[in-house]
Amino acid sequence: MNAEIIVVTAAYGQQQVAALGGQQALLPLIQQAGADGVEIRRELFDAATLANLPALAQAIQHHQLRASYSVPDTLFCDDGALNPQLENYLKEAQQLNAQRLKLALGGFSGELHAADLRAIGERYQPELTVENDQTLSGKLAPSLRFFQAVEQANLPVTMTFDMGNWLWTQENAPAAATQLGRFVRYIHVKAAEPHGDSYRAVALDEATADWRGLLRQLPNDAPRGIEFPLEGEDLLAVTRHYVSLLRTL
Repeated sequence: MNAEIIVVTAAYGQQQVAALGGQQALLPLIQQAGADGVEIRRELFDAATLANLPALAQAIQHHQLRASYSVPDTLFCDDGALNPQLENYLKEAQQLNAQRLKLALGGFSGELHAADLRAIGERYQPELTVENDQTLSGKLAPSLRFFQAVEQANLPVTMTFDMGNWLWTQENAPAAATQLGRFVRYIHVKAAEPHGDSYRAVALDEATADWRGLLRQLPNDAPRGIEFPLEGEDLLAVTRHYVSLLRTL
């Protein structure tokens, strides 16, 4: 079974997305590039789009794409409580007919709030997935502690494995893939290189790191989201190139 290829709208850059007319305007391009799905980013919405998510869902369906929904927020608050906005985000994901809602972990204290998570999960269709972000809570130890607890409680929460973010948290990505691979149901394909005192994401063809080897460590049926920069004079050609490349691996 070939993995779905998903294009993350943020890969085009916030300014480019705005210049092209917003995330909905990218749907024809993403479809023509041969992708299976689109990851919609909440941080790229304007107020009008956020107020009319069913219209965006219709446009996604019209272009024969599947939707994922990414929200720049965390599952847990700093004090370890469940994010009170979680249900609102799931409602938004459901309005988009999204397959999944992606959040970061946040302040997981060891308390899962399992009954609440289970009850909320039963009310909404989208899968809840948690990504390793570029903060301390995205490091390997808290991520592993959380997903082991999820596994023990048999909660319907999965992992989005961001291949590049381990650099920001100074972790060994292959070691993380070995320990977390069984929880992974979505992959953010990203390569990064040193940039000043930090890192920056780069297109796969420009990467020196062994991103292919890391990808091979992860479940080969997990959808692959293109989250590295998609830039150039011909965005359709660039997007089609990487969609095709990821289909062959």
